[in-house]
Amino acid sequence: MGKIIVIGSSNTDMVVRSEHLPRPGESVLGGDFMMAGGGKGANQAIAVARMGHRVIFSSAVGKDMFGDAAVAGYQRFGVDTSYIVRKDTPSGIALIMVDSAGQNSISVALGANNCLTLEDVMPALEQITEGDIVLLQLEIPISTVDGCVAVAAAKGAKVVLNPAPAAVVSEQTLSKLYLITPNQTEAQTLTGIEVTDEKSAALAAEALCAKGVDRVVITMGGQGSFLYQDGKGEIIPACKVTAVDTTAAGDVYNGALCAAVAEGMSLEDALKFATKAAAISVTRVGAQPSVPSREEVDNF
Repeated sequence: MGKIIVIGSSNTDMVVRSEHLPRPGESVLGGDFMMAGGGKGANQAIAVARMGHRVIFSSAVGKDMFGDAAVAGYQRFGVDTSYIVRKDTPSGIALIMVDSAGQNSISVALGANNCLTLEDVMPALEQITEGDIVLLQLEIPISTVDGCVAVAAAKGAKVVLNPAPAAVVSEQTLSKLYLITPNQTEAQTLTGIEVTDEKSAALAAEALCAKGVDRVVITMGGQGSFLYQDGKGEIIPACKVTAVDTTAAGDVYNGALCAAVAEGMSLEDALKFATKAAAISVTRVGAQPSVPSREEVDNF
């Protein structure tokens, strides 16, 4: 198995549960509060580690208590933190509200994540050997993402981009990807096509392939995941569970997907594996605390 390098954000999540999400100008008295590690990059790195794989995490945190706690937390999960840089700016923070149905509303202060440069990431990229997997998201500067994709692809890595949060990505970057994994909103941002069902997902996937992408996975919540490759599309059904908190479900999905690909699974089987991991995660509260173990996924 090749190693997996995750490049992306590190945040501290502050979560409040309440009956419903507040509307503009409304104050809602919440219930439970928790603070835990988060950030799309960090969540995905931990998901890879929990699946039993070696993972290098390249990120930026501040020289503050949040940065100290984040790095210590990643190390407890077995993540290689040697390539995390410390910046003279506050660590990233996410304010998360979760309603009684498990839906969430999130506001992120990027902090040090917004200062992560290609130069910062190069030591991690230098560890790439052909066939490794590099997983990125969009909570770091897009210029850094573009540079990382170019370097990783040139070294023969399989580059996976989870284009979240939604943003426009250049065709030059898209053409170098092994796989892109948008959700419905992100797919619409990238293609201009509203994704509501299998037919519209196929149209969006075809539009992405026309921009140079070889393989597309569009995650569609309860409808499952739409896989498009070699000119053909299929739905991988979702697992039916009672959701408590959907925070980081997509991150768990992406981390587990990359772990499965690293093991040599077909994309169809890798998506089924990732679907099970994400399903377990939504039955728990929090981002990193919700990531299941490999044993739990195998036995689901």
